Amino acid sequence: MQKIKITAISYLNTMPFVYGMRHSDYLKENSTIDFATPSECADRLLSGATDVGIVPVAILPKLKNYTIVAPFCIGAVGKVASVSLFSDVPLSKIKKIALDYQSRTSVALVQILAEKYWKIKPEFINSQPGFEKKIGGELSGVVIGDRALMMQKRFLYNYDLSEEWFQFTELPFVFALWVSTKTLPDTFTRALKKALKNGLSCIDEMVLQQKEKIIPASDILEYLKINLSYDFNEQKKKGMELFLRYLSEMNQK
Repeated sequence: MQKIKITAISYLNTMPFVYGMRHSDYLKENSTIDFATPSECADRLLSGATDVGIVPVAILPKLKNYTIVAPFCIGAVGKVASVSLFSDVPLSKIKKIALDYQSRTSVALVQILAEKYWKIKPEFINSQPGFEKKIGGELSGVVIGDRALMMQKRFLYNYDLSEEWFQFTELPFVFALWVSTKTLPDTFTRALKKALKNGLSCIDEMVLQQKEKIIPASDILEYLKINLSYDFNEQKKKGMELFLRYLSEMNQK
């Protein structure tokens, strides 16, 4: 059997999933795992370059047929700490927002929040690598992933987009889901679900074993065990459906 291609996001937030997959004998023998930014994960699934991946929920409307293959996600109930709008000025004075080139979902989320919750009309600017260094003064910016974790205290204003969404809707936010556009063997999907679940049960052990840490181990544990919420439950489905409805409305304008 040809090995099944799995694509995972190359951020700390998928560490438990990756840990579980790498400790699965079945997946080690029957699949390959590669890593990419969220936007790259989206492109690979859309093009058929990968068989299954954890991909931004913002691309779901672009998929003709897809299956959510596991009951796990990258989500948060309130503050997530790794998706922020950084600014030197308060929301009411923001004129320009740089959109993280690695993102698909968060850059849509900030535009929805700006229109429907914050009631501001900034200019949104597509970014390039290194844009984080240019944030300041008149330019605010959305930064996601590990870079956002390392930038939490650099700016006077730090608007956590998941926290802002929760204050707006009283619902959790889902950033990414395990999705496939292909028919996968039942043995694979069962092994994947088991591996992901096992990884989530080994977070303390995993962090202890990690040699290189971008932030202190205590902060990683807080991020993975408190900020992030991995189960894709009914409340998260409601939050995702509302986000996708707002996204559809925004795209029709």
